[in-house]
Amino acid sequence: MFLPKENRRLYFDLLGPEGAAQTVCLAHSLTADSSMWAEQVPELLASGYRVLRVDMRGHGASETVFGDYTMDELADDAAHVITALDIGPVDFVGLSIGGMLGQSLALRYPDLIRSALFADTLPASVPAAESVWIERKRTVQDAQSLAPLAESTMARWLTAEFREKRPGRWRQIFESILVTDVAGFLGCVHAVRSFDFTGRLGELKPPALVVCGANDQGTPASENRRMSEMIPGGKYVEIADCQHFPNVERPDEFNRILIDWLNRS
Repeated sequence: MFLPKENRRLYFDLLGPEGAAQTVCLAHSLTADSSMWAEQVPELLASGYRVLRVDMRGHGASETVFGDYTMDELADDAAHVITALDIGPVDFVGLSIGGMLGQSLALRYPDLIRSALFADTLPASVPAAESVWIERKRTVQDAQSLAPLAESTMARWLTAEFREKRPGRWRQIFESILVTDVAGFLGCVHAVRSFDFTGRLGELKPPALVVCGANDQGTPASENRRMSEMIPGGKYVEIADCQHFPNVERPDEFNRILIDWLNRS
């Protein structure tokens, strides 16, 4: 389904019965789309939750905005959908950039968020990664495609063992990278390179859980644990033997952690 916002359209899907007690909003990673939550949706529905998935601008079926983005602007898109559907407060779950924009959402729209689960994310831009982002940006601009980054991105997201065991699912996620809009990617890269919530996480009102794959290279477990310590009452859980997408690689464990968290929030 599409929702208009400022002469463009945001794509979302809202699953589950209207009478469900609570809605869970899922926010995806950079160069992914809402399909990255396929392993979570059935479990959430079976547990009695409604599920809202929103594609970020320039990702999936959401239309692109040209230019640089900020985390606040990405959070505003999510808030727009939640408000328009009148389903707040939601339990928010965001991974990678989804967790980054989720921090802005929870800080700026506390009435829309009942609880937050931030997975494999960061509380601020990493200056040491600046040269990496510059190179990725140049590569994508030269190719006018995400194809040159797809294999290396997948290697950071999922282990070689997962690719061997579930080649079909691996390919589905790989394809979501290929179809990501170049301008959408570049806009989000600017957001990733220019945010810092470290001085504000102490103001976070909703209860928050931080989850991370133990072998995540891009958003390391140590940084996720440190982030949880910045949040009042923040909790941290680490999932062994997986990288950046524990929700895909270790869905049973991730889902158990998620449902337990939702039921206790």
